[in-house]
Amino acid sequence: MKLRVGLIAPPFESVPPRLYGGTERVVAELARGLHAAHVETVVFASGDSVVPGRLVPVTPEALRLRVPPVHDAGLFQLRMLEAVQQHARDLDILHNHNDYAMLPLHRMTRTPMVTTLHGRLDIPDLPLALKAIPEASFISISDSQRKPIPGLRWRRTIYHGLDLGRFRFNPKPGSYLAFLGRISPEKRPDLAIEIAKRSGIPLKIAAKIEPGKDREYHEALVAPHLDGKFIEYVGEISESEKSDFLGGALGLAFPIDWPEPFGLVMIESLACGTPVLARPRGSVTEIITSGVTGFVDADIEVLARRAIDLASLDRVRCRQEVANRFSIERMTRDHLEVYSWILNSENSPSRTTALSA
Repeated sequence: MKLRVGLIAPPFESVPPRLYGGTERVVAELARGLHAAHVETVVFASGDSVVPGRLVPVTPEALRLRVPPVHDAGLFQLRMLEAVQQHARDLDILHNHNDYAMLPLHRMTRTPMVTTLHGRLDIPDLPLALKAIPEASFISISDSQRKPIPGLRWRRTIYHGLDLGRFRFNPKPGSYLAFLGRISPEKRPDLAIEIAKRSGIPLKIAAKIEPGKDREYHEALVAPHLDGKFIEYVGEISESEKSDFLGGALGLAFPIDWPEPFGLVMIESLACGTPVLARPRGSVTEIITSGVTGFVDADIEVLARRAIDLASLDRVRCRQEVANRFSIERMTRDHLEVYSWILNSENSPSRTTALSA
C-alpha cells in the first residue's frame, strides 16, 4: 500500500510559482520527488498550480497576482483549514508548509502532521503561536533557523533540494555580478551596489518590489543608482530565465542583513556554476564554503576585493556541491525518513508505516 501524503502550501503563490516564491518552489520540488518515489500526493494550493498527483485548489489563483487585490488573506487560511480537514482522513500524514496558521489541524484531525517552518523565527510573540499546540512537530530548513526557538519539537533539519536538470551549467565566468530575489532592507541590494562600485564590476538586479516599505526602500537607496548600464534593474524574472541570468554572471551578490533561514537562490546560483559573495548571516555558512563555492565575509570592502577572485573558483565544483548536498533525491529521502518516524511513533495499526521509496 502506497504512502499518502498531503502537502499544504501557502495560497499566495502558485506551486511552482510563476515568478518569485521560494516556499512554493520547494513544495513543487518535494511533490515531484515524492511522486518519483511512488508516493501518492495531494497538494493543497492555489488553483493555478501544476503538480504531480492530485491538486485541491483553495483559491482559483495565487493571491499575490489576483486582480483586484485580496482584502483579507486570512479568509483563505480558513478555507485552507477546512479543505485539509475534509481530506485528512484519506491521508497517512500531512506536511504543512503554511506556517502556524495550520497548526489547529492537530486538534481538527487524527491524521499525523509535521510542519516545515520556512521563515525567520526571531519575531516577537512567534514562540507563543508555535508552542500553543505542544504536540506539533517541526522541520527546520537550516540549523541556524532554530536558534531563536530551540525548545520546539524539532524533528530534523532538511536542506532544500533542486532539480539540476532545470539549471544549465555555464563553465565560463561572466563579467557582471547578479542580485536575484527581492528588493528589501533585509536583502540589502544597496550593499550589492556598493560592492559593484568598489570592485568595478557591473551589477544586474533581478528582483520583485512589493508595495509599502520595500518600495520606499527601493526609491530611497536603490533607484538613485540605477543607470541601465553599470547598475541595471532587469525586473522580476521567471524560472526559465534564471539559468541565463545566474549562469552568465561572475558571481551572485548575497549581502543579506537578516537571519536568512536558507537562501534558495544560493544553491540555484551554484547549480549554474556561479559562486556566491555573501555576508555570514543566517544559513550562509551552512551552504557556502568560503574559498571554494564563494567568499563569505561581514566586511563589504573585503567582499569587493574578493569579487575579482570569483573567476578563479572551480565552477564545476560549485555545481557538484548541489548534486552532492542539495538534490531533490536527498531532500525526498530525508522527508520520507521523518514521515516514517512520525508514523511509527503513533503506534496506530490503521496508519501506513511502510514507505514505498
